[in-house]
Amino acid sequence: MTDLDLTPETEWTEVEAPERDDATADMFGAPPPDAAPAAGAVQKAPYTVLARKYRPQSFDDLIGQEAMVRTLKNAFALDRIAHAFMLTGVRGVGKTTTARLLARALNYESEAVHRPSVEDLTVEGRHCRSIVEGRHLDVLELDAASRSKVDEMRELLDGVRYAPAEARYKVYIIDEVHMLSTAAFNALLKTLEEPPPHAKFIFATTEIRKVPVTILSRCQRFDLRRVEPAVLVNNLSAIAEAEGARIDADALMLIARAAEGSVRDGQSLLDQAIVQADEGQAVSAAIVRDMLGLADRAQTIELFERTVRGEAGPAIETFRTLYGYGADPMTVMLDLLEHCHGASVAKALGPEALAMPKDQAARLAALGAALSAGTLSRLWQMLLKAHDEVRRAPDPAAAVDMVLIRLAYAADLPGPEEALKALRSGESPGSGGRPSPGGGGGGGGATARAPMAQPAAKADVLANPQSFEDVVRMVDERRDIALRLDIEKYVRPISFRPGAITFEPVPGAPANLAQRLVMRLKEWTGQQWLVAAEGGGGAETMLERQKRARIEAYEQALAEPFVQAVMAAFPGTELVEVRQMATPEPAAPSDEDTEEED
Repeated sequence: MTDLDLTPETEWTEVEAPERDDATADMFGAPPPDAAPAAGAVQKAPYTVLARKYRPQSFDDLIGQEAMVRTLKNAFALDRIAHAFMLTGVRGVGKTTTARLLARALNYESEAVHRPSVEDLTVEGRHCRSIVEGRHLDVLELDAASRSKVDEMRELLDGVRYAPAEARYKVYIIDEVHMLSTAAFNALLKTLEEPPPHAKFIFATTEIRKVPVTILSRCQRFDLRRVEPAVLVNNLSAIAEAEGARIDADALMLIARAAEGSVRDGQSLLDQAIVQADEGQAVSAAIVRDMLGLADRAQTIELFERTVRGEAGPAIETFRTLYGYGADPMTVMLDLLEHCHGASVAKALGPEALAMPKDQAARLAALGAALSAGTLSRLWQMLLKAHDEVRRAPDPAAAVDMVLIRLAYAADLPGPEEALKALRSGESPGSGGRPSPGGGGGGGGATARAPMAQPAAKADVLANPQSFEDVVRMVDERRDIALRLDIEKYVRPISFRPGAITFEPVPGAPANLAQRLVMRLKEWTGQQWLVAAEGGGGAETMLERQKRARIEAYEQALAEPFVQAVMAAFPGTELVEVRQMATPEPAAPSDEDTEEED
C-alpha cells in the first residue's frame, strides 16, 4: 500500500478534552464556572440609605409642611395652578421631594384620572415611575450650580417652545436656583413672565435672598418650615419600627434636636445610630450622645447651676470631667446657651414649653424662678460673647475655664438699677449680697465708707419687716417677680403689724395670693404670718399710687411757667413724659476731712 492509499477501515477514537483551569479565563474572557451565581441564588440588592428609602411618595407623606400641602391641594382641585413655583427652606425639609411630587401631580394620568391631581399620587400613574427615576423626556431636573451661565440657560429655554413628547406639561426643575448668574436670570425673565401653556417651572433654593425680586414676583412662593422636634421624633420612631430597630425615646429626641429641623439630617443620623448598638440591643441615649459628640445634658445643666450659684471651682471641675469624656468645648458652650434660653422660657411660659425630659425641664424652671429676668439676660449676653471667644481661642478648653470663672463672678452682680440704689444708700454695689473673699473682687482699691453696722441693720429689717413697705422690699430682694407683680397690682393694704397683714383684693386678683404670701413670709422670716383678704376699705395699690403720682406730676409740670412758655412758642408741642430727677445726696465727711479741718 502506498502512502496515498486511504484505509476506510481506519477507526476514529474520541479524545477527551483537557480539564479547564478554573483560575484562568478563556480567550473570550469568560469567567470561571464558580464565578457565576448558582442556580436559584438571589442576588442581594445594594443597601439604600433611610433618607432615600423613605422619601415621601405623596403629599400626604410630607411632614411639617401642612400649610403648603393644603394650598396645593386646593389649587389643583380648583384648577388654579401657577406656571412657576419657588420652594425655599433650609436643607433637608423637602424642597427637591416637593418639586418631584409637583412634577408627578402636573403630569398625573391613569386609566381613571386624566387631569392634574394631587390626591391620587398614592396610586402610580402612567408617568410616575419614569419621573421618579429621572428619565422622563418631559421632566428636566437641572442643577443651577453646574449650569449657571447665560448660554446654557438660553440653550435650555430654546426647547421650551416645543410641545411635550409624552406628558401633559414640560416641567423644568431647577435646584439651587440662586447659583444662576445675573445674565442667566435676565434671560429667564421673559419666558417666566409669559411661558407657553405647556411649560411649568419649579425652582428650589436655600438662599432666597440671592434670588432677584424680578424672579420672585413671577413665581408662587412656598417657604418650607423647619420640622418641629416632636414631629420629627414621630417620623424617626416609625422608621425605626419599620426597620426592626430598637431605639430609646430619649435617643430619638437627641437625634431630632441635632437635626435642627431637617428631616434628611435626622434620618441620616438615625441610619448611623441604628448600627451603633450590638445586635438585639436597644440604642440608648448615651450611645447617641457619644455618636454625636455631645456632653451629658444632665451634667451640663449641673454645670450651669454651679456657674449661676457663683461656684467657680466646682464648675471648672465639672467641665473638666466632661472634657475628659470627650465633650467638645464648643458643644458645652452651646449647651450653656441653650440652658440659659430654656430657663428664661420656663420662667415666662412654664416647664411645659421646653421640649426636653421632665426632670431636666423642672431643673431649668427652678433656675428661671430663682434668677431675675435681668440676670438671665446678662448671662445670655455674656455667653454669646464667650461662645465667640471659645471659637477663636487657641486652646478652647482653657477659654471655657476662663468663661466659667467670669460667669461665676458676675452671676450675682446687681443690675444697673440695684447698683444705683446701693450707691445712694452708701453700700458697696459689687457685693451682690455675698461676702467678697479677700476684700477685693473686681472693685479695685476703693473701700466703702459706709458704717459696718448698716448691712446688719438692713438684714434685721428684712428678717423682721416692720411695715408693708418692708414686705415689698423683701419680695424684691428675694426676686420673686410673680409675687411682686401681683402685690403691686392687686393688693390694697388695710392694716399691718408684725406677723399680720390685712388687705383688700382688687377684682381679678389670684385666689391663692394670700396663701402664697403666707408661704413666702414664713420661708423668709421663719415665723408664722396671718394674711387676710377683706371686702373693702383698703388704700391704693402700688400701681394705682404710681399712676396717681404720674398724673399729679404731669399736671404740676403743665402748670410750670417755663413749660407753658415753651408750648406757646412751639404750637403743637405735647408733654409726653415727666421724670423726677434725683438729686445726689451729699457725701458724709470722712475722718481725714475732719482732721484737716481741725
